[in-house]
Amino acid sequence: MPTSHNNSGQEIAAQYDLSLSEKSNALLECIEAQPGATAKPMTPPRATVPNVLMYKVMNKMFAIMSIRGAEGVIVKCDPDQAQFLRDQYEGIGRRSHLDPRFWISIGLDSDVPTEEVHRLVEHSYELVCSKLTRKQKFELSNL
Repeated sequence: MPTSHNNSGQEIAAQYDLSLSEKSNALLECIEAQPGATAKPMTPPRATVPNVLMYKVMNKMFAIMSIRGAEGVIVKCDPDQAQFLRDQYEGIGRRSHLDPRFWISIGLDSDVPTEEVHRLVEHSYELVCSKLTRKQKFELSNL
């Protein structure tokens, strides 16, 4: 079974013969443009093909992107913005396994504009980076 923690999302998808839409590829580029972002494919129990890519910076998760099934991404969000965004867009919701105060799910085939999805990915990355230790921030700045 092919796995790698340093491959791009497109490379991981290609390893499993998954074809991604233009929206998904654009989202991957946005996520992977964040300094230090690393992808890890996550495969459900008893499956052989991953369904999501978990993105971390300095071992802290900031995005989970679907690569099979419904296209979407889960990102960290400022609690004050999360409910406002859910009220504003039908395509923004919550996931039961993550704290809904801090995490939002965004459907790519929804009423959420692509620019807003990308802004929310960058917001998630910045939130996570703001909580890094001084040492981690220094290491990240030297990547």
